[in-house]
Amino acid sequence: MNPSERLLHCRRIFLRGLQVEAVIGVHEFEKDRPQRVLIDVDLYVSMASPARDSIEEVVDYDFVRDLVLERVARGPIALQETLCDDILRSVLAHPEVEAARVSTRKPDVYPDCESVGVEVFRFNPTAK
Repeated sequence: MNPSERLLHCRRIFLRGLQVEAVIGVHEFEKDRPQRVLIDVDLYVSMASPARDSIEEVVDYDFVRDLVLERVARGPIALQETLCDDILRSVLAHPEVEAARVSTRKPDVYPDCESVGVEVFRFNPTAK
């Protein structure tokens, strides 16, 4: 089965608008203090419908939030692309994740737009 066909049999779980304070940016004024970053993560997981209505039967999205918070806490990041890629690599390490999408956006960069950001999508090459 090719990668895109695998998504036909997936459930999508997501984390929307996780707001973190991160030291992120390439400009000197961005390196001095944390700024708001909003993060969205979509996971495409290959799991059947839960038979017992139990958390053990699904991918618990708590691990996604924990991974994001841990990465941000590790310290300065120059590029949103780096943050997206780091989060993406971490979530794709989960064996049930077939594919994932990660986006980051900085809402306070320009006064005349809602936000600036980056998004990345990738299939898990080792997924079942």
